[in-house]
Amino acid sequence: MARAINAMYGGYGAFELKSQYRRNMLTGTMFAVSLVVVIILGIWIYKVITAVETVYVQPTVIKTIADLGPPPTVSKAKPRVDIAKPEMAKPKVGIPKPVADDEVVDEDVMIASKDDLAEIVAPDISDNIVESGGEVIVDIEDYMPSADEFVPVEIPAEMIYEHAPEYPRLAQTAGMEAVVWVKALVDKNGNVRDAMVLKSSGSKAGFDEAAVAAAFKCRFKPAIQNGRPVAVWVSYQVEFVQIEGGQ
Repeated sequence: MARAINAMYGGYGAFELKSQYRRNMLTGTMFAVSLVVVIILGIWIYKVITAVETVYVQPTVIKTIADLGPPPTVSKAKPRVDIAKPEMAKPKVGIPKPVADDEVVDEDVMIASKDDLAEIVAPDISDNIVESGGEVIVDIEDYMPSADEFVPVEIPAEMIYEHAPEYPRLAQTAGMEAVVWVKALVDKNGNVRDAMVLKSSGSKAGFDEAAVAAAFKCRFKPAIQNGRPVAVWVSYQVEFVQIEGGQ
């Protein structure tokens, strides 16, 4: 009976189990650790693949409505059209053409504006001041300016009658012609009070003298200053031209 029981339970007993459990324990532990490592590694790989980049934006703090700014436009910008530049002609450079002396413009002459006329000092009329009974009487109407004195006026003097000068006999016989510029002093009545040659004809045939003599017989519309006629110097041109044997 004892042998039968031993045969039933013999061959694999406590001794065999004790001799195998260390190996089994090590195998199970290694399997469990490997499984945990595989699970953790799989989770890390999944997170890396499905990770989304996070962008941190600085928040904007709005205190008032004015800080909001204008709303964005919804209209489309018009396309820019390139405009061609106009073609400008290049300046032409040529040889200057000679002109007559009487046609040359004097570059030193300046035309005064209304503001300039207001700033110009009135002419010195101390010679025409008369004292009478403690009163000072200024005779402005009889003042005659000098030839080089500028008198500001609103309306310049205008010739209304030009007396024809006497053609010098020798020059007429010789068929000579000339141009003389005369400077005349016109008073407030339009009469010529004085005259001189401004630009000579350059000839000694008597053209200058004849032009000055004829100036005293010319009549002018007087110049106007502050609504009153005044005496001024004027310049004009006198031409001596042969016309069918006469002046």
